[in-house]
Amino acid sequence: MGLILRGCPVPVEGVYLRCDSLLFRARIDGRRGTGVYSLLGNAPESKYNRSISHMNQEPTFVQEQELWQQGYRCIAGIDEVGRGPLAGPVVAAAVILSLENRPSWLFQVRDSKKLSPRKREFLSECIRREALAVGIGEVSAETIDEEGIVAATKMAMRSAVRELAVPADFLLIDALVLSEVDIPQKGIIRGDNISFSIAAASIVAKVYRDRIMHDYDSLYPGYSFARNKGYPTAEHIQGLRQLGCCPVHRRSFAPVRGIEEDER
Repeated sequence: MGLILRGCPVPVEGVYLRCDSLLFRARIDGRRGTGVYSLLGNAPESKYNRSISHMNQEPTFVQEQELWQQGYRCIAGIDEVGRGPLAGPVVAAAVILSLENRPSWLFQVRDSKKLSPRKREFLSECIRREALAVGIGEVSAETIDEEGIVAATKMAMRSAVRELAVPADFLLIDALVLSEVDIPQKGIIRGDNISFSIAAASIVAKVYRDRIMHDYDSLYPGYSFARNKGYPTAEHIQGLRQLGCCPVHRRSFAPVRGIEEDER
């Protein structure tokens, strides 16, 4: 589990390709009983194995309970969705869960990317109904173009914190720190796989943004926003080439910028 403390740079991890070479060797060797898992088992400390463990990790209240023991009572988990798309806003959510109430749905909470759309909708409704507080922040594509995606993401997170009906006394944030926010905080790498509060925030933010993109699909047909949520799928790129940009496209992002330049 990686932590980011205030003032430290955010580490950026690449995609580990070790698995590809292991798969390739296993197929070339063609030996019975020498599967990929046994090959991986010979390298227990490999980056690939560590990435697999993160994929299988389930969130807990360990981080929150440690802070509870230190006297914090309103611990907000914060996460964002929408940093990578070519269109639409970046959205952040802040969620304060009760550490004393453990409803049955809580143990279905995961990083939103691991859940089906139906499960996310169900859990988002549960979280918004039963959490101590939920705040949502949204920053437009236009502001993303003006400020940059990292700055816009932090703006959305700060807005989400301000929207909390119950003031937070500690922030658990997925991967980032908010130096402009005068609240004790901790950034946690892959926090949505580690903390229930952060995972809950990831679900609320995802459902909220997906609904926005469904609305945009009706306003700006031809880009398949309801399906791709603004991400650079083949059908989205095809729509861009045929129709050009619409008002919710991020013109500072390379594929959109390149298509605009080709049209001039």
